[in-house]
Amino acid sequence: METSSPLNVITQLVIAMNAQDLETAMTLFEPGASFVMKPGVVVSGTAGIRQALEGFMALKPTLTIETQRIVQAGDVAQYCARWSINGINPAGAAVQLGGRSSSILRRQSNGKWLFLVDNPWGTDIVV
Repeated sequence: METSSPLNVITQLVIAMNAQDLETAMTLFEPGASFVMKPGVVVSGTAGIRQALEGFMALKPTLTIETQRIVQAGDVAQYCARWSINGINPAGAAVQLGGRSSSILRRQSNGKWLFLVDNPWGTDIVV
């Protein structure tokens, strides 16, 4: 029985990011997941994802999803969205980031969906 949906996982991640709740955010990723920190920099596994999320959370972000779509095939879903972050860097200057994500989620044996690949930069990783 399905206990979550891909969009529910996205909502949980947005709430965790905006609350700077790293521990909750970490529960939304498979242990061997990969995360594209920026074009050309991909981290994998719990330690790498923790580092990536800490970097985003250090901005004290307000993450918003502007539009989103899910394409699902069985236990795998591709999530695409247009997103933006407004935050403050460690020097106190305003930071604005945004992109079009293309991420992969997978349904676990317990029905919960988790990120397998989180790529906030979408096709911008192709140079």
